Amino acid sequence: MTDTIRVVLCDDHRLFRQGIKKLLELEEDIKIVGEANNGQEMLDILKKTMPDIILMDIGMPLMDGVTATHKVKKISPGTSIIILTVYEDEAHIFEAIKAGAMGYLLKDASIEELIEAIRKVYKGEALIQPVIATKVLKEFAMADKRKIKNGDKFYNDLTEREKEILRLIVLGGTNKEIAKKIGISEKTVKNHISNIFLTLHVNNRTQAAVYALEKNYNRTKGL
Repeated sequence: MTDTIRVVLCDDHRLFRQGIKKLLELEEDIKIVGEANNGQEMLDILKKTMPDIILMDIGMPLMDGVTATHKVKKISPGTSIIILTVYEDEAHIFEAIKAGAMGYLLKDASIEELIEAIRKVYKGEALIQPVIATKVLKEFAMADKRKIKNGDKFYNDLTEREKEILRLIVLGGTNKEIAKKIGISEKTVKNHISNIFLTLHVNNRTQAAVYALEKNYNRTKGL
């Protein structure tokens, strides 16, 4: 029997929420357990429903989506956030991911992409829409040069292969996916990731991704 994924919708545009709700409820494994107009209202619903997934807009009155994401992770660490927004600039992307979002999609994504994101994030995988992933990769490419120039010791201590794997971790790649993409065994990927953790002084994949994104973002602001 397939698990039911319990979802809360948080968006200040009622018509958009209603449209998404009708489409998602056509799926047997997805159930909408709450709707909110803003981050503050969502927190009240969160405490009552403890959903698996929250689809979160960023630009909302009273409390924005990034602030709300921070608060959700403190109240209910087991609830995953997927950002669904019109914002596609690097600042919003990085801030949302640093806050704890596991997915980031634009509102022009197809319903199929949204459903795939919900199911993947429910399984513990991260998902970033390809158009957003491209921005992240470009930022990494520019950050490589800036980090060398600015002497970021931890990052510069990584091998080129480890930097490549770190980029794929940020994009939500599993060990199996990373191994297949770069042509090495899963065991070798695990060994590289362990070394990345030691080198960056982090304890898990999320911390490694946040470290990478935060360093890139800070360097960008300093240009």
